[in-house]
Amino acid sequence: MRSAPPPASGGRRFATLLRRDIALHYAGGAATLPILFFLLVATLFPFAVGPDGALLARTGGGALWMAALLAALLPVDRLVEPDRAAGIFDQYAVRGIAAETAMTAKLVAHWLGFAPPLMLAVLPAAALLKLNGGTVLRIEAGLALGTPGLAALGLLTAALTAGLRGAGALAGLVMLPLAIPLLIFGAGALGDQGAGALKLLAATSLLLLAITPFAAGAALKATRS
Repeated sequence: MRSAPPPASGGRRFATLLRRDIALHYAGGAATLPILFFLLVATLFPFAVGPDGALLARTGGGALWMAALLAALLPVDRLVEPDRAAGIFDQYAVRGIAAETAMTAKLVAHWLGFAPPLMLAVLPAAALLKLNGGTVLRIEAGLALGTPGLAALGLLTAALTAGLRGAGALAGLVMLPLAIPLLIFGAGALGDQGAGALKLLAATSLLLLAITPFAAGAALKATRS
């Protein structure tokens, strides 16, 4: 059963929200699903393209980025809607906790829940796809810069689709087109112009991180009006 954390002040209030959201993210083992999905894609991809090591090396990095995008989408329906349906955000409002603060805590918890394990899962996935060390380093650098943007998009999508029928399917239709720049720059970081692509990837992530707490907070307030 979901309940709001006890009242606190300042940084302690945010830390309390963050701890609660992290605990909910890992409850019931649901946080392992994105990682298992990511590894499943890495396992099945060689069967789809064949055992050609050179072909796998050329296309494997892009496949991992696509798998990371889909893995970030899996927990979207659990980010906002359960708390909204349980009235948690109404309790936050009564206690003077801004919607933007709650959304920021959920954003950080979402990133901590899937990004670091995903970056660790790249290592066995790279072995399956016959990727060399340089490519693995570029993938890891790209994920370090790009996963905050993916987390922000996931939270924004969750807030926009909260309370709607068929929100799970709708979330994919909303998030996937918006994630195309991250996917392009992330995959582009594996090419000859990798440094420039990484800079664009970082800039896109920063933009999403800056606007998501406010846009998601506004969407949440709209569902209560």
